[in-house]
Amino acid sequence: MTEIIGRRIVRPGDKYAIAVSRFNELVTESLLRGARNAFSQHGVSDADMTVVWVPGAFELPLVAHTLANKRIFAAVVTLGAVIRGATSHFDYVCSSVASGVAQASRESGVPIVFGVLTTDTIEQAIERSGTKAGNIGWDAACNAIELADVYSTLGSL
Repeated sequence: MTEIIGRRIVRPGDKYAIAVSRFNELVTESLLRGARNAFSQHGVSDADMTVVWVPGAFELPLVAHTLANKRIFAAVVTLGAVIRGATSHFDYVCSSVASGVAQASRESGVPIVFGVLTTDTIEQAIERSGTKAGNIGWDAACNAIELADVYSTLGSL
């Protein structure tokens, strides 16, 4: 019989952390609302969610790494919005945040989900934070639940 792993199962007592960027707060507040709603609808209580605000997206990898290394969270979600401007700053921030989150997850062994929008316009960011294109915060929280289950199952094989 084939064993299937990964079903978005919340295990009792699982705790989740959400690191969210204050920069572009109009967008990140919506992402956070989406993530919290997803966790709640999957049975995660408010008491089992920790939200940590950081100044900007660039700070997300370090905070996510620190949260993961606490070993009390089943997964960590990072939420932010980086919107292209007139300079190359966008490229540096996006690249650093993406590789930093991936590295933090590899080093900690804890799932850290990348829920950072990287868009060309504010309109695109708003669309992806709860209007036309869904809510990336919701998606990131669902991915965190599934990955926490996968990591737990793989650890017991």
